[in-house]
Amino acid sequence: MTERIGIEETSVYFPKDVETAATLAEKTGIPESVIIEKFGLYEKHVADQTMHASDMAIEAAKNILAKVDPLSIDVVIYFGSPHKDYYVWSSAPKISYELGTRNAYAFEIMNVSSCFPIALKVAKDMLNSDHSIENILLVGGCKESQILDYSNKRARFMFNFADGGASALVKRGASKSEILESAIITDGSFHNDVRVPAGGSVHFASYVTVENRQHYIDVTDPLSMKEKLDPVSVPNFHKVIKKSLEKSGLSVEDIQLLLPLHTKRSMLRELLDGLNLSNDKAIYLDHYGHMSALDPCIGLHFASEQGKLKNGDIAVAVSAGTGYTWASTVIKWLG
Repeated sequence: MTERIGIEETSVYFPKDVETAATLAEKTGIPESVIIEKFGLYEKHVADQTMHASDMAIEAAKNILAKVDPLSIDVVIYFGSPHKDYYVWSSAPKISYELGTRNAYAFEIMNVSSCFPIALKVAKDMLNSDHSIENILLVGGCKESQILDYSNKRARFMFNFADGGASALVKRGASKSEILESAIITDGSFHNDVRVPAGGSVHFASYVTVENRQHYIDVTDPLSMKEKLDPVSVPNFHKVIKKSLEKSGLSVEDIQLLLPLHTKRSMLRELLDGLNLSNDKAIYLDHYGHMSALDPCIGLHFASEQGKLKNGDIAVAVSAGTGYTWASTVIKWLG
């Protein structure tokens, strides 16, 4: 009999400082009411200069390792934001070292905001293929509030970028959940639309790139991206959700809870309507914002804490990342 592979523990961390919708209205020039009602954001957490992506990942994972022996962890995988402490640097070794997971090897996977459903698939596949592995610790951090330039009208709509940490323990013989199947779509025609222009080999850091504020996230052509993305985004969300459910022997009618990335209210509503789900069937991070790949993991943690999942319930972690990739992984909750 195949041993169950699932998420046994989750944990989150948020820095203490908060920016409210009123503060964001002052920075962006977008009315506070629009930020709350249209974009679905009351407030978000932001980190100070002492906290970086690796630090927030560590803080989140500490809560799990207070319950689980760090020496029992076989693999540490960082799945968080690519905006980390340093350029051309892996945070996974630091995170593993600081957490005391001395028996683990550590590495990173990165697909911007779509990465948590993908990380679940990678962890499950590793446990299935290598029976020497028992416990995989997924860790992620995000400090993407730092790469916002509120004076850039092309990109200021990304004001929901926020900071935090999240972690999940995926293990063989799990008692609290089972990771079922995943589905992923990539449409590379969007590869040139969203990026931090400078810092890589195309525009290496210089006085000019700093003066031109090219070290912040930018959208090459917002109107063109919207015209291309709007017709396919929600349909691709629906495709990956339905495909992951189908591969799991389930259907849309089986969904008890959706764990999406934070997005504007109209997109969430369209996403839920296409699945015949009510608002209470999704975890919406309107007091936290968007934290790269962390959102579905944070949503699962809140759902568990708030008792929104009971034995046998089906939850779907779904997200999308610029580039553009849509990803979905089905979770059966055992509680």
